[in-house]
Amino acid sequence: MSSNMSVVTLLTLTLLAAMFRSSSAHQASSSIGPQGEASNGGAADPAFPWSHLRLPSYIVPVHYELRLHPNLTELRLSGSVRVQVEVKNDTNWVVLHSKALNISNAMLREREKKSNNPTEQSIILLGPGLTLAVSLQFGAELTEGFYGFYKSSYKTGAGETRVLASTHFEPTSARKAFPCFDEPSFKANYTVTIRRSPEHIALSNMPIEKTVRLNEDLMEDHFATSVKMSTYLVAFVICDFRSVSATTSSGVKVSIYAAPEKLHQTHYALEVAVKTLDFYEKYFNINYPLPKQDLIAIPDFESGAMENWGLTTYRETSLLYDPRSSSAQDKLWVTMVIAHELAHQWFGNLVTMVWWNDIWLNEGFARYMEYIAVEATYPELHVEEYLLNVCFAAVGRDSLNSSRPISSAAENPTQIREMFDTVSYDKGACVLHMLRHFLTDEVFQSGIVRYLRKFSYGNAQNQDLWDSLANTCSEEDFTSGKFCYNDRQASKNYLFAGEHLNLTAMMNTWTLQKGVPLVTVTREGSRLLLKQERFLKAVLPSDPVWATLQQGYLWHIPLTFKTSSSRTVHRHLMVTKTDSVDVGDQASWVKVNTDMAGYYLVHYEGRGWDQLTQLLRENHTALSYHDRTHLIHNAFQLIVLPADLTETIYSVGAQDERGWEFLLHAYTASPSETHKHKILSAMGSSRDKNKLSRLLEMALEGEVIRNQDLSTLVYLVARNPHGQQLAWAFFKKNWGFLVQKFQLSSFCIRSLMVGTTAWFSSAEELSDMRSFFQSIEEQASQLRATQVALDNVQKNVLWMEMNLGPLRDWLNRHIH
Repeated sequence: MSSNMSVVTLLTLTLLAAMFRSSSAHQASSSIGPQGEASNGGAADPAFPWSHLRLPSYIVPVHYELRLHPNLTELRLSGSVRVQVEVKNDTNWVVLHSKALNISNAMLREREKKSNNPTEQSIILLGPGLTLAVSLQFGAELTEGFYGFYKSSYKTGAGETRVLASTHFEPTSARKAFPCFDEPSFKANYTVTIRRSPEHIALSNMPIEKTVRLNEDLMEDHFATSVKMSTYLVAFVICDFRSVSATTSSGVKVSIYAAPEKLHQTHYALEVAVKTLDFYEKYFNINYPLPKQDLIAIPDFESGAMENWGLTTYRETSLLYDPRSSSAQDKLWVTMVIAHELAHQWFGNLVTMVWWNDIWLNEGFARYMEYIAVEATYPELHVEEYLLNVCFAAVGRDSLNSSRPISSAAENPTQIREMFDTVSYDKGACVLHMLRHFLTDEVFQSGIVRYLRKFSYGNAQNQDLWDSLANTCSEEDFTSGKFCYNDRQASKNYLFAGEHLNLTAMMNTWTLQKGVPLVTVTREGSRLLLKQERFLKAVLPSDPVWATLQQGYLWHIPLTFKTSSSRTVHRHLMVTKTDSVDVGDQASWVKVNTDMAGYYLVHYEGRGWDQLTQLLRENHTALSYHDRTHLIHNAFQLIVLPADLTETIYSVGAQDERGWEFLLHAYTASPSETHKHKILSAMGSSRDKNKLSRLLEMALEGEVIRNQDLSTLVYLVARNPHGQQLAWAFFKKNWGFLVQKFQLSSFCIRSLMVGTTAWFSSAEELSDMRSFFQSIEEQASQLRATQVALDNVQKNVLWMEMNLGPLRDWLNRHIH
């Protein structure tokens, strides 16, 4: 607490002490009771009267005035923030988030103050309806790493290093850049002012209203006040980048920013961004609410991209496209990532989940809207193949017992960061795809428009989505009886295949329990007998735990099927463990899960598989591409897109000394990040263990190979049979550094934990993993990825035990 601050009452002392105190307890959250009572029954520290991970709900930020001066020479940040807050309950203090910030001064301005001149005292009345202005001055270092307000750099063609500063706040790192109420439900307006040197530009969520020259070496940019948004969407970048711009049909200015020498790689992204924003405005029937949308390629960036409102940030490989060197796969990736981040401008930014347990409402929707948008705007990219891969990835993860429900408890920052995974993104998208086909495109679209309109600039949870999707019955529909059958049920029931459905009950089986169902079908005359159970890869029915792992699992499965005797897609809702449907006596074959729209696997007992195999031999076009793919790869993931020829050629060249060194030089010199990835992949395929070790060390140093690519490189080495043990040893040896650099539950750490062991398949390797995880138990026990890695290798061991012998015998018979 600063010595020059005048403190007049105990109430004010408590309030300011709370603002100054920054502890790890405020990096996470848990539920709180009314009036701030502890839900866990714990007593508060008298010196710091708030003992919970979640902030009190009755102190609400309304507006931030944020002034920042990031010094790119000294790599330091100084700033001030003035937060207008509303106090809704009686309280003695205000508490907010701060991490790694040096708060040097704090002031409190109030509207309700009484003075007593004889005693020379003042009292601030903190009660319901009071509006306060909390002002703080702070400083910090521009951090190493990829979260908060951090330093990045790039080299020019002449070899000069240029420094920039950028932000990445999601999920809980805004508190590392300025004191704030760093939870998604605390939406507020932001007025940002940034000081910079004349050779740099400053970007934030909103456009610049005016620029003031303070002296020859210092400029000050004043940005327009933002719309209401969550802290994790606030963004600023200070750099020397250049841009290209265009305007959407509704007048939104779209700009793509990149390092000056890479500006020629921004034109495709500009085309995609304009076309995609136009599509979303029509599809959602809601105009993009900001006057501009900037997209910027950051040289150091851990994830693929970030949806900051009005200033989306990207890895260079996710935004830049060079027609001379980029592949068709690179083009698809750039298109999909841009579509994903722009979908977030509605799903996530305009409407935000109440808490991180429902992050899938952001990420699942954005993942699925990628598919819808690109399918509509770039049909030549054949994005339907991409969606298949997404769903196969989801099934692969969800078939392990270490999976989790789509909506899962997440209280502290470690748990929150782990929510950004295959389940939230890919399973979320695939469940939405199933729901869209179940409700029809028109009903699905009108429902999500209703959802976005109702909760604009606010927060929502699962039930709000189900209510919005189900509430499609107009008065005419009700009168005709086509959909709803009474007023009370009108908001939650559909008429589907002649059956009234409760959408909430159905969708809860997909979002509140983990796993993927396996539907076994058996033909008996005109009836198709159905049985559902939980599909598990790493456990057999003969295993003693099988019954326990099946207990309590039941899905409401919207089954679809085709038969040889009808072109109609038949529908049936399966809500019990066993069921049956009539398919007629004439059908020679039945294909369940039409076009793989449903998130479930199918096994055909009896002659079902033989009938479908014979059908494909005689006329493979009798089934759609999706149906054929579903049959062939029902329990396996399919990589549909062809391998890039350049990478194959490089991989051959990387096998000798001169070729490998040439590739290393080419990697260093290449201005294209997508080209660099192909080279890195090829170098990682070397059979020379010394070369592989050299790669790993270079990635650790972060000079030639950026730290952001470390997890990718380790994965590339681990998938190489000559590098599996090298990668695992590297991971174990450098665990402490990796956690310090990337944060415990970051995507990088989780990828390394699962990726380095993905090809292990022996009991000895599994035992070694358990020993290592035991040695880091305090950290490993916090990560769901630990059990995912173990489950994955257990699955591999089981497969080897069951199949290696028969496979070897088969090969010996057929080869010799």
